[in-house]
Amino acid sequence: MKIGILVGMENTFPPALIEKINSMGEGITAEYIKIGGVKMAEPTEYRLIFDRISHEIPFYRSFLKNAVLNGTIVVNNPFWWSADEKFFGYSLATKLGLAVPKTVLLPQKGYIKGVTDASLRNLEFPLDWDGIIEHVGLPAILKPHDGGGWRDVYKVNTKEELWQSYDQTGTLAMTLQEFIDFTDYVRCYCVGKKDVLVMPYDPKNRRYLPQESLSHYAPELMDRILRDTILINEALGYDLNTVEFAIKDGIPYAIDFTNPAPDADIWSVTEPYHNWVTETVAKMLVDYAKNGAPASRHHRWYKWLNQDATSDLAASAGELAQGIVASVEQVAQRASNVISEVIEEITEPIKPRRPRKTANEPKPGKTAKTAKTTKSTKKS
Repeated sequence: MKIGILVGMENTFPPALIEKINSMGEGITAEYIKIGGVKMAEPTEYRLIFDRISHEIPFYRSFLKNAVLNGTIVVNNPFWWSADEKFFGYSLATKLGLAVPKTVLLPQKGYIKGVTDASLRNLEFPLDWDGIIEHVGLPAILKPHDGGGWRDVYKVNTKEELWQSYDQTGTLAMTLQEFIDFTDYVRCYCVGKKDVLVMPYDPKNRRYLPQESLSHYAPELMDRILRDTILINEALGYDLNTVEFAIKDGIPYAIDFTNPAPDADIWSVTEPYHNWVTETVAKMLVDYAKNGAPASRHHRWYKWLNQDATSDLAASAGELAQGIVASVEQVAQRASNVISEVIEEITEPIKPRRPRKTANEPKPGKTAKTAKTTKSTKKS
């Protein structure tokens, strides 16, 4: 049985992952994939493919969808990954009861060749910039609705700065988001929608901090970070993801959480965090390869289209966000149960879920808990 690794430029995480999987003695081998011309509806030789690059290579994304169609498990699921983007994620997180900064989606500044005035007749013109700013507040963060890696991100303090930055965004669809003047910031790995590692992070200097930086966090704050991390990954269906929180006045605001190919390079995340994610991902992939994974399920967030069926979960999430404490595992399990119930009502019966960890299994570590250019929009 083989696991295929699909990668881009990264040089430390993939080889470490391959070495770890091949040393586990589980009868499963891992290797880099080679892809040429892809025949339609033809299966691959891999039981599972771990995807780190298809978000940048459309050819790879199409190949992976064909692989799923023919029975290969793909992590992360390419169908969900193609459908999700950050603005949708903010809306979903709000329904889940997470604290999210006020966010507005903006029309593109520029458009591809061939887009004319007739193509844009549904756009409001001019935009109500004053109303947008009044809703979000200043300063604010202008960033792509589906970007990553801190690219094309601007902090704007005035309307004039907003216009100046917006004019540089070209064909990117942007969001304007409330700036959270945080005192602490964390980035959380979430693996298998159950294992979480909270990493203190300094976004101003782009560096990870040691675990000792978490020592002043109240237990209630840590519980909420873990709960919110698992809950958003249960909803999005990601088996590997990072969730970032800006913490202000004891409240973790979910800033970014659609990162299905998160940085795991030893030189940027540092050795302790690199080692944790390498080992935890290796165990997850081997488990999925041996026991199967829900790669062919419907979108986990589909349930939100049926408000009646999810009102109890949404209410519970909101209550928890206000300080009514429940265990992380109970909330995640409840979310998973509601998801399955709704899907069963509207679709063919799904396959049995992969067994979750039990309360008696060892936890992975101190901070890991078991519970995923031509046409412009003028400013005035």
